[in-house]
Amino acid sequence: MKERSKAYQVRIDKALATPRLQQALHQFGDAYLLAREKAFSGLDFEALRQEIGEMKDDVRRHHVRYLKQFIDNAEAAGAKVYLAKTAEEANRYIADLAVEKGIKLAVKSKSMASEETHLNKALEQANIKPLETDLGEWILQLCGQRPSHMVMPAIHMFKEEVADLFSRETGRTEAADIPHLVEVARQQLRQGYLDADMGISGANMAIAETGGIALVTNEGNARLTTTLPKTHVALVGIDKLVPTLEDAAKVIRVLPKNATGQALTSYVTWISGAVPSGDGEKELHIVLLDNGRSRLAEDEKCCETSRCIRCGACANVCPVYQTVGGHVFGHIYIGAIGIILTAFFDGIDKAAELVKACIGCRSCVAICPANIDLEEIILALRETVADQEGIGSGKALVFKKVMRNRKLFHSLIRAASKVQKPLTRGERTIRHLPLFFTSLTEWRTLPAIADKPLRDIWPQQQLVKPQQKVVLFGGCANDFLYPELGTDLVQVMNHLNVQVDYPLEQNCCGIPALYSGDKETAVLLAKQNIDVLLADDPVAVLTTCPTCTMALKRDFVEHFKDDPLWRARAEKLASLTVDAAGYIVNQLKAASHFEDLSTPQKITYHDSCHLKRGAGGWREPRQLIETVGHQLIEMDHADRCCGFGGSYSFTGHPEIARKILDDKLVDIEKTEADWVAMDCPGCMMQMRGGLEKKESKVRVAHTIELLARGLREAKHND
Repeated sequence: MKERSKAYQVRIDKALATPRLQQALHQFGDAYLLAREKAFSGLDFEALRQEIGEMKDDVRRHHVRYLKQFIDNAEAAGAKVYLAKTAEEANRYIADLAVEKGIKLAVKSKSMASEETHLNKALEQANIKPLETDLGEWILQLCGQRPSHMVMPAIHMFKEEVADLFSRETGRTEAADIPHLVEVARQQLRQGYLDADMGISGANMAIAETGGIALVTNEGNARLTTTLPKTHVALVGIDKLVPTLEDAAKVIRVLPKNATGQALTSYVTWISGAVPSGDGEKELHIVLLDNGRSRLAEDEKCCETSRCIRCGACANVCPVYQTVGGHVFGHIYIGAIGIILTAFFDGIDKAAELVKACIGCRSCVAICPANIDLEEIILALRETVADQEGIGSGKALVFKKVMRNRKLFHSLIRAASKVQKPLTRGERTIRHLPLFFTSLTEWRTLPAIADKPLRDIWPQQQLVKPQQKVVLFGGCANDFLYPELGTDLVQVMNHLNVQVDYPLEQNCCGIPALYSGDKETAVLLAKQNIDVLLADDPVAVLTTCPTCTMALKRDFVEHFKDDPLWRARAEKLASLTVDAAGYIVNQLKAASHFEDLSTPQKITYHDSCHLKRGAGGWREPRQLIETVGHQLIEMDHADRCCGFGGSYSFTGHPEIARKILDDKLVDIEKTEADWVAMDCPGCMMQMRGGLEKKESKVRVAHTIELLARGLREAKHND
């Protein structure tokens, strides 16, 4: 393991050993979701984020024009504008300006751009004292830490810690009472505004048509910082450009709601040009910061990131962030957006561990107010990391030598089903693994490889005049771990007079390789599967695994976007691919065919990440569960990731996966349900393993399995 990886693992272990950290982040995340839902009530979030995404894309495509327009208008209004290509150039301009004016104290309002450039250090080296005036930033300045969240920088700290910190600053014992601590901060910081001759701020937007900037804040410190000192310096990333005031209003309409769940922040401040200040004029210096932003905007795979409005919501809903916090899952910027920004602002080496720490649950994608497919971009960065560092000899052997050769791959799995016998002891479950594998079964059981895969027991169907003929893409888990799920699907579809074929030449969907950075193998597997699945011109291609669904519907198309022939075939396959529950409800309109088949059970439902946030399916399984006769009990955080993430929970970050699973199991147990249903074999593996290890009475089932059980129960009763 590289020294970088070892150091990162130490930070993970330290975070996981701090349960109060997880408690704080979970409490915030839960409260945030409720507040956000209320704030967006009556608004069309999808339409709003589509609008912002299109506006920001326009800025990116015409960046030179909008940048010139902003500079011209800002200078015409009396501002002095400096375009800094690097962080060093930005720091040098600001420090030199302060030295030239004999400034000894500079007050700062919250600015992530200044964190990015390490401006405070540059000022201190020039014998200028920077004073953070944002409450969270001041707390961190006192204790020598960096922000753990873009919007709430000290979210990881507790009031008792802050009280101790303030007590050392004031020389008296300060009570751990939040209103009191806010008052202490106000008293300690107030004189700084009056003594400082320079105020430094960031900006949420730079408006091209006016040359002005806008700040969206909740504390009055930003207005004091930008008005009282004689010189105001605004450090603004060039990606903050918007064309018009109307466009700025669009961002303001969404930003507070998505960042903190507020309808609007306490202060919205518009600043344009130089203004009177005493006997003279206040100087306004706008330092426009590039520092990798132009390169990011021009990068074909990552350019969508330029849409970001820095709301920080991708961290608010991220299970990895909620487990280890921003000091682990971040560098300067945190969460999903932080991974990408770190790669371009600080180098891919700084982002490499963060790229691997992402579990790929797509929570960030669903909540992004600028409609950025963050997961897709992170996958592209994984490919870059893999190109530079390799994917490891073990994965390289499996993906490049074994998985590409379907016959060899399947033969080895069959062989493994024989070798595992001493571990299974005749069961379908592996409860303990030996030697250095033991950690993988400390907190969950694992499914044994089936004695016979689905392809060997595929049932012979006797349909005389089927309504439709479809094919099943089983995926590795359905084929080799849960073949009974495939036979259940056949029973369900036969009940609907649908014939299901199972092409034996199908191979792995390629997701394990793609998520490990081996896109070459993923592309080769895509070609194999496209050939096989389209061979008999099926009406539909059914899936029982949403990760496979997303591979066939999204990734295959992306693989061949520059290859017209293969792209057309991939798009055809994508149009035919549908998860089994969605096919029954939406295509066949056949949910009523399962009405009241089962003895009622209490069922709770887990939304698999790639089904709800990828394929858009979540109503259909619930409809089927209730139609068949069960009582559906919604669990808290039904769509929060279970922590599986494929290889993530085995060779990626099993310690993080374990903690995420623990949270999910608590939510399941709280429902007092008899069963937890889902539509993903990977989630089944994770949750069944965790529940079995805890000796829970809650059973786990795929939605299709529940339908098949209902059919068998109804037949038995007849």
